[in-house]
Amino acid sequence: MTDDSTRELLLSRIRDVTDYPKPGVMFKDITPLLADPKAFTVLTDALAELAVRHGATKIVGLEARGFILAAPVAVRSGIGFIPVRKAGKLPGATLSQTYDLEYGSAEMEVHAEDLREGDRVIVIDDVLATGGTAEASVELVRRAGAEVVAVAVLLELGFLDGRARLEPHLRGVPLEALIKV
Repeated sequence: MTDDSTRELLLSRIRDVTDYPKPGVMFKDITPLLADPKAFTVLTDALAELAVRHGATKIVGLEARGFILAAPVAVRSGIGFIPVRKAGKLPGATLSQTYDLEYGSAEMEVHAEDLREGDRVIVIDDVLATGGTAEASVELVRRAGAEVVAVAVLLELGFLDGRARLEPHLRGVPLEALIKV
């Protein structure tokens, strides 16, 4: 698990942006963390340690910021990277999953051949908010025939109760948040 100094470093590089993308929202901007090579390396190492500890054989990164976090974790840990994209962005045969957002619904897709039975998948994203995206990704990975071994996020927004929504769908799979606010 992440120690206090790691949490403090990562949290110190996350900027609050008031009223973005709409009034009343406090956006958590991770771009300062990504711009700091020491903080980005610490984050990559922490997530790679989780992937290895959970015995992952594939890493799923969620569009778009999840790609930024998951790809270097895959390289660091020697594990394949699978992008989960918004609908219509992948060529070829895909599996899709619809999910609800605060303001409507969306759809995500993965190449049908990228995940298969026997794959042990860690799902990586930047933020757990309401849990809808994570829930859909877990269902999508399972529908592809793979096993979800963990879901890992940089930041969990505890006040939005995403963990409570997600836990029944995890069926005992660990949800790892490096930072919870």
